[in-house]
Amino acid sequence: MGVVVRARARSPSSPRPELLLGQLLAVTGRGGALYLEVRELEKKCFIQEIPEGTVVLGTYKTQLYDPPMETYQPSPQWINLFVLVKDPKNKNLLAHQYGPQGSFSFTSQAPGEHQVCMHLESVRFSLSSEDKLAIHLDMQLGEHTDEDVEFATKDKLSQLHLHVRQLVEQVAQIQKEQEYQRWREERFRQTSESTNQRVLWWSILQTLILVAVGVWQMQHLRSFFEAKKLV
Repeated sequence: MGVVVRARARSPSSPRPELLLGQLLAVTGRGGALYLEVRELEKKCFIQEIPEGTVVLGTYKTQLYDPPMETYQPSPQWINLFVLVKDPKNKNLLAHQYGPQGSFSFTSQAPGEHQVCMHLESVRFSLSSEDKLAIHLDMQLGEHTDEDVEFATKDKLSQLHLHVRQLVEQVAQIQKEQEYQRWREERFRQTSESTNQRVLWWSILQTLILVAVGVWQMQHLRSFFEAKKLV
């Protein structure tokens, strides 16, 4: 995606992350790249819409800002990245701590919006509140070319066989995406029908209330006129 996501800095004692709903990675295609500037223990979260049964691979590297050099340098080994992934039902799919550079993966169990959160922390809190960190994240959905190349080397497949295998995997991913879009359309239709039904019943209730108030007013005025012997 190639965007810089900025959030309010927070103290280590504050556990509430800032959820960046506006920063969405593309579901279609191979995914997207994300660049995050953070402080230690500052959580950054984003929402990823993922079809059911989709493998998601995240490759990352972290950097530590070097004031004398005025640039970011690769993070030392005592800086770790914690990744937390929750499914649409708010269940944890992944909660693990990784090194300063590497990859993580998970498989979606249900279609919908998945929340991905991450933060950096140092061993024994060696960083100060002024130290700046950066995360370079690349998210890929579906099967991956690196695995295909390894598979081809192991089984001595030709380039044609490899391309056919990749094509089959892409078709399967497209089918998953189409099923996810149909699921979203069905959910939207159900929501629309439910909303329309509620509006209808509310309109009927309003009409009944107006009729009841009108009848009551007529009875009240009639009683008033009869008491004043005007009728």
